[in-house]
Formats: sequence, structure tokens, C-alpha cells
Amino acid sequence: MLTKHYICPLPFNIMKMKNLSTLCTLAAVSMLASCGMFGKNSNKGGLPNDGQLHGVAPGNKYSMPKPPGMVYIPPGTFHMGPSDEDVNYAYTARNKQVSINGFWMDATEITNNEYRQFVNWVRDSTAAKLMGFVKNVDGVDQVDWAKAKTIKWGDKATIEKIDQLILSPENRIFGKKELDASKLVYHSETFDNKEASKRENAGKPRSQFIVKKDVRIYPDTLVWIRDFSYSYNEPMTKRYFSHPAFGNYPVVGVSWVQATAFCEWRTHYLNSFLESKKRAQESDFRLPTEAEWEYAARGGRSQSMFPWGNYYLRNKKGCLLANFKPGRGNYPEDGGFYTVRADAYWPNDFGLYNMAGNVAEWTSSLYYEGGYNFQHDMNPDIRYNAKDSDPPRMKRKVLRGGSWKDVGYFLQTGTRSYEYQDTAKSYIGFRSVIDLPPTQGKGKK
Repeated sequence: MLTKHYICPLPFNIMKMKNLSTLCTLAAVSMLASCGMFGKNSNKGGLPNDGQLHGVAPGNKYSMPKPPGMVYIPPGTFHMGPSDEDVNYAYTARNKQVSINGFWMDATEITNNEYRQFVNWVRDSTAAKLMGFVKNVDGVDQVDWAKAKTIKWGDKATIEKIDQLILSPENRIFGKKELDASKLVYHSETFDNKEASKRENAGKPRSQFIVKKDVRIYPDTLVWIRDFSYSYNEPMTKRYFSHPAFGNYPVVGVSWVQATAFCEWRTHYLNSFLESKKRAQESDFRLPTEAEWEYAARGGRSQSMFPWGNYYLRNKKGCLLANFKPGRGNYPEDGGFYTVRADAYWPNDFGLYNMAGNVAEWTSSLYYEGGYNFQHDMNPDIRYNAKDSDPPRMKRKVLRGGSWKDVGYFLQTGTRSYEYQDTAKSYIGFRSVIDLPPTQGKGKK
């Protein structure tokens, strides 16, 4: 820009003028060069050319908006562990004061509609590759999404091209051609920071810490039948994930591995968009740690038994405050026989819904009975990326919050349980978190 220099008697906004003479422009450049006035923009970094230290920004100005459907959880300190008697005398959750950094968290559990966006993305990308809708970017074949959006799923020619995604004839009912859910596979590629940080691995090539795996991502709808012996739940198997009536209900039948894959896809989906707009890349979406989950569930009530406070599961009007198994098993008393909408009941003081009841939630943490005894008091966590060959004990992940089929004890913010990472249940869902720069959280608590 030439607006700071005395060149010709031209209007201030010379960029909008279409009749500038070439002679005037050349004269201006010559004048600036002879006077040594190229100064502030003389190098590619846009820094003053004065031999001094000014710093270089990593990219464009940060402009990440508030993540849709998420709320900011401010940093703080709380007492992690039981706020009441340990009725099991298991001593797996001793009370301990810890501090948690700020983060963003989904206000509700991930819903069927939200998880379906992931499923459809995998479906469309797989179909696009089968139809040859790819483009080469820096030597890597990527899906051409402009063409992928034109796929006509009801077209006979399209069905023939994506035949690999369709159920084989012997698996069809009345010959109906349907997608084979087992073919919906998400290819995951992540970097194992924990393994790379070990001293013995210093200097090793980066490739040794890149983890690549394929994950089948369609929810296991048969959990509604498998989880309950001698019980009629077939309608939920047939409709829960596929019927519009349950679109805003929490997704279930998703294992810890699938929930983690969803978070990885969500990160990839966001960063691909930011990269296309020449904007800074963001942190990873992930499952919350056990400590983060409990801190968020308490909503600032450090010593309270439940997200809404002490000591009862009903308010003063006698209304139940969560979706669980009241009394001796009066399932519909709280308003829902199975799950309810992800935004049902009142949120806690952080604005989070159903941090007690509805569905239990996966965390990223490994379940270890004595973990509280040695974890750090700053962002405590125990992580272990279990392999398929590892013993079952190493595949246990912490569950929090209790569910629609649990008694009130499991709704307490300090109660912890576990499930195996490759197991799906009709009463387990999840929500994700993301670590954004501190500036993003200011004024949005």
C-alpha cells in the first residue's frame, strides 16, 4: 500500500481507482526506492527491516468461532472422588483435590443425528472412491467432494458402481439392496505423543509413532436385545438409530474405539475446512479425561453428590431430576422408559445436560483401581492405547454418569465404573471436548 507516502495528489483509497497512470505509479516506486522508504513491508514476513527482534506469527489471525453446541468449562480446582460414603468399600476413588485447565465440552451427549453425519461422511467418501471421484493433492489421492455431493443414491448406474458397499444377494430381505454396515470403515491416522515423548525414543523417526487403523463405525443396533436376557426390545433395535423420532436422542451401541474415531473424524472435518480457508488449524476433539468429566459434571459444586447439588434425586415438587431407574424399577416415572432427548431435564451450572443419567459416558482414561493414589494433582489422567492383543484388564475404560437403567448411586458425580473399550452397550454414549487457546474462552464462561 502507498497510502503513507507523498506521491501524487491522488485520493486516499487508490486501490479503487481504475484510471491511474502507469507513469505516476512508476514515479512513486522510484521515489520510494531512492528515499529508502520500503521499510515495514520490505521482507516476506511483513516485519520492520531494522535488525531488531519482533517475532513472527505462525499464520493468519486467530478467528475460530464458538464451537456449535459446546460450552466453555473454566479452569478451577475441586475435590475429586466420592462426596458421600463409599457404600461398596471398594476404595477405588479416594477424595483428592485436583486442578483442571479450561476446555470446551459438548452441552449434550452426541446424538443420533450428529453421529449419523459421521456415518454419512464415511459412506460418501467410500462411494466416491469406488466411483473414481478423487483428485491428487501433493501426491496423495483425496476425495473430490464437489463430485461426491453429486452422487445419486437412487440411480441404478450408481448402485452398480458401488456394488461393494451393497449387501450381497444372499443377505438381502425380499431382494432389497441396502448398504452393508460392515463396509463403513473409517481410516484413522494419529500421532502417539505419549510414546514419542519417552526418553528412550528420542531421535527415532516420526513414522514409528504414527498409528494407522481402520474402524467399523456403524453403531451396533443389536445391543438392545443382547444387553437384556428374556426381554422384548426388538423395536429399539429396528428404529432407535434409523428413525427420525430418535434423532435428538443420545447415540448408543458405540464402543470406546468408535467414539474415539468419531472425535478424530471431527478434528479432520474441522481442520480440512480451516485449511481450505487459509486459517490456523485447531486442537483435536477428544473424549474427556475422567477428571475433566467429573469437574464438568459438578458444575462448580465441588463437594456435591449430584450435578444439581445435595442430597436428593427429586426437587421440592417431587419431580425426578434425571433419567435413571427410580425406586425398585419404576422406569417410566422419570418421563422416559429408555433414553430421553439429549437436552432433557435441567442443565447444571456450567450449562451441561444429563451429566447424570440418560446414558453413561465414555472417558479417555484407563480404569485402574488405585489410580487416584499416584495421579498428578494437575489435570490427572491415566492413558493407555490398548492393542487387540492386550489382556482384557488393559482394555478397561472409565465410565461416568450412570444411565437410564442404573439406580441412583451411579448418578453421583464421584461414582466410577468401567467397560471394555471394544464393547458397545445400549446404555453407553459419549460427548467430546476440545482444547482451544485461552483467548477463545474469555468472556464465554
